[in-house]
Amino acid sequence: MYLEQFDEDRAACMERAVKENVFLTLLPNIDSSSIGSMKRIIDEFPAQYMGMMGLHPCSVKENFRDELSTIKKELDTGKYVAVGEIGIDLYWDKSTLDIQVEAFKEQIKWAKEAKLPIAIHARDSFDEIFDILDEVYDDRLSGVFHCFTGTVAQAEKALSYSGFYLGIGGVATFKNGGLDTVLAEVGLDRLMLETDAPYLTPHPHRGKRNETAYTRLVADKLALIFKKSVEEVARVTTNNAKDLFKLREF
Repeated sequence: MYLEQFDEDRAACMERAVKENVFLTLLPNIDSSSIGSMKRIIDEFPAQYMGMMGLHPCSVKENFRDELSTIKKELDTGKYVAVGEIGIDLYWDKSTLDIQVEAFKEQIKWAKEAKLPIAIHARDSFDEIFDILDEVYDDRLSGVFHCFTGTVAQAEKALSYSGFYLGIGGVATFKNGGLDTVLAEVGLDRLMLETDAPYLTPHPHRGKRNETAYTRLVADKLALIFKKSVEEVARVTTNNAKDLFKLREF
């Protein structure tokens, strides 16, 4: 929501979100270049936004250690609810796997030290991420698999780590996405709602810009999948987010 795609109507987007009963949005960071714009939107809408601080795997390049240094200084201000968005992305560039792994492990260490959860980006990389978590996981680590789109087996493996959740976004609403059948096997109790705005826009707006208000469309789809009311889906997923991110009451 701090990206330039929202520069013309950001306030209107937030008004639409509130009308859909979406009262709080957690913003993941990308890299050093996004910190300023993210902080400005949090300052402008303090009741509706809270931030995470991390280095996105797609921004892990040759200068990643400098990036990590900047990210760590900002994280140490204590103003953030999670370390994120971190992880591994092998869709765009497999050649950076080694340094992505190094950056991921370093940021997991920060999360443990700060007693913060992590928001994991996993694209074409579940096996690599599970290998790392198998190595470093302990009871100090919790988090969410952001925009989960994996298989039943991958969901079960992700949830085998106590304190971890699956973040569910617009892909759940796609006609042939297949995620609805996966979620039906998993259950509602370890899920939370997200959008990945401006991307992965839910049906019936697929192909257009995503926005926070569309979280409601994801909730509607989960209500259909689990044969529960939207209110029940909202209650469970909101409580999951509050538990994981230690959120103030709303």
